[in-house]
Amino acid sequence: MRVALFTETFLPKIDGIVKVVCLTLEHYQRRGVEAVVIAHERGVREYAGARVIGVPGVPAPFYPELRLGLPMPTTYRRVKAFQPDLIHVIHPVMIGLGGMLTARRLGVPVVASFHIDLMRISHFYGLGFLEPAAWLLTRLTFNRADATLAPSRLIQQEMQANGVRKVGLWRRGVDAEAFHPRYRDEAMRAALSDGHPEDTVLLYVGRVSVEKQIEQMRAVLEQVPGTRLAVVGDGPHRPALEQHFAGLPVTFMGYLTGEDLARAYASADIFAFTSALETFGLVVVEAMAAGLPVVSARVGGVTDVVQEGVTGYTFAVNDVAGLVDGVRAIVSAPGRREEMSRAARAFAETQSWPVMMDELLDVYRAVLEKKRAAE
Repeated sequence: MRVALFTETFLPKIDGIVKVVCLTLEHYQRRGVEAVVIAHERGVREYAGARVIGVPGVPAPFYPELRLGLPMPTTYRRVKAFQPDLIHVIHPVMIGLGGMLTARRLGVPVVASFHIDLMRISHFYGLGFLEPAAWLLTRLTFNRADATLAPSRLIQQEMQANGVRKVGLWRRGVDAEAFHPRYRDEAMRAALSDGHPEDTVLLYVGRVSVEKQIEQMRAVLEQVPGTRLAVVGDGPHRPALEQHFAGLPVTFMGYLTGEDLARAYASADIFAFTSALETFGLVVVEAMAAGLPVVSARVGGVTDVVQEGVTGYTFAVNDVAGLVDGVRAIVSAPGRREEMSRAARAFAETQSWPVMMDELLDVYRAVLEKKRAAE
């Protein structure tokens, strides 16, 4: 099988979408699937055996880490020369639209997966008036695909309610060996807590952007004694966030990857997630694999993975009191955090990436079989 993977974001950027793309390419390699990646030109030439075809782009004015640009005629020629059996579009926006047009010209089927909540993001950048247009684009593009995949039941239901037909699920997993309680490290805990390891360390991991609403954690620090916050990640909202938390026990760790990230997860006490929007939230299940109970807004796949009162607590988006209550419930009862930690780890061990990725390949095979039958 030969797959051309079109993605709006790729290495060296670090985020949940890039992580899923990289894991997908690694799984292709294990299963003998040949692939090329079509992404914005950022100097990356190959990953997991897949050649990267770069597309010119310019930084997005509202988020410079993102790039905007359309595939060129040379892109089409290089993809055609690869002779893909199938094209997978990681959320059609600009590069993805080029992928769908390429699939039509080549006469090959296309799988489209949902990764970017453009509808909600528009509100956080003063562009809420674009939400109807974003849903129109979503309906038009995803309904033209041969198979459409959502990352969580919540997103699946929202897509169907807004006119996207026949939406399947491409579930998310976790590498429970890469993220594990055994990576707990006293030096890392000292860094996360700014030298106060005896305190309760709340951890946030992800982009530092306005829609993540990290400011809301100030209420926890002010109302739950002995709590501290460590922020792992970076982004355009960091300067404003540093000013917001000035004088409070907050440590900004910047980007961490690999074993450093695993140590950060395992060395904290509670994973706190206030994001207003998420398509899944890979960081939540990574934290659970490291043995952290979760206190999270009910976004993306959170309700698919967090069992209320067993592995954590959830709250409605912007319910700051619910956030505070969830943290307080864990820290106020002796032994509750340890009990939730064990339950979180046990659940994460059932969420294998290879199983989730094999389900994706099954979708590919079904689409190709349907095309052969039609021919």
